[in-house]
Amino acid sequence: MSTVNPAFEEAIKVTPLGGNKYSAHLSPEWCIGTVPHGGYTTAVIYKLVLTHFAHAHPTRYKTPASPISMQLSFLRRTSSGPAILEVEDVKLGARTSTIHIKLLQPSEKKPGTHEVMVAGYVTVSPPEAEVALPPPPPGSRADGSVDLVKLGRDGVDGAWAKLDPPFLEFRKAAAQLELYGPGTGETQQKRSGSMGIDQWSRFRPGGDQNGRWTDAAVAYLVDMFPMALDGFDQVSATAVAEEKGTSVSEQRAKFWYPTVTLNVDMKKHLPAEGVEWLYSRIVTKVVRDGRTDLEVTILDEAGEVVALSTQVGLVVSASRNIGSRKAEKL
Repeated sequence: MSTVNPAFEEAIKVTPLGGNKYSAHLSPEWCIGTVPHGGYTTAVIYKLVLTHFAHAHPTRYKTPASPISMQLSFLRRTSSGPAILEVEDVKLGARTSTIHIKLLQPSEKKPGTHEVMVAGYVTVSPPEAEVALPPPPPGSRADGSVDLVKLGRDGVDGAWAKLDPPFLEFRKAAAQLELYGPGTGETQQKRSGSMGIDQWSRFRPGGDQNGRWTDAAVAYLVDMFPMALDGFDQVSATAVAEEKGTSVSEQRAKFWYPTVTLNVDMKKHLPAEGVEWLYSRIVTKVVRDGRTDLEVTILDEAGEVVALSTQVGLVVSASRNIGSRKAEKL
């Protein structure tokens, strides 16, 4: 096991079963309500890809191949507990390879059978096949950067400050990182006049203060934007309050934003020992008819693009998540 983020590595552990089948155990500590967080599940699939190529194709590339593009569809609600992962080698090439993956769990409607919960395609490539990257957007200092040492030490640097993700009792997966931004979601959106959110973050799996962002942890980060959800809550709560004739405050924290599709393009490998800080820009393209469309860009401290992501989510009542199942007990 990697010495970086041991608790996270254990949470995303994938074990070969033979015949291109693998097992995993989705942890309840990485859930939103009772449903494993979409980014966390993506990290498990990222780990599946690494495990598959190391186990099934150890000599295909001179250096270990890893995902550069992931297109995933979340077909049904996953749950904490055991999962079976299946891999089909669709194309094994000299520069890139593509596999088809399925994540299966026991069916709630048909006891004794398994259903596909997540499916998709993943393209991998060795590091030597990577290309140049675009420059980053500006930061908060006069020269366009953020003093991350000061930010981490004091919790504030200019307009940037440490933030407390809202509604952590329900969104437990958001407790696995330390978040900094130039204001809450609503504050940022009012200042910019757009649906854009900026954040710097440090990884804190299980409260580990020595946590570091790794390639697998990036898969979690592309789906972790509490301040954007804070903005969604305001929009959703306002709409419901107007419909029911209640106050907006009564409707806050009553929504769940499950992932439907998630596409990730990995643009840069992080060092094996991981990095302390990563920057995210989250841009909401559409919130309409119960659906959200977002774009996420992840940058490192040098301003180089680490990953790009697009995703589609739904806006539904939180009761759809917690009303019909009990959280798994440790």
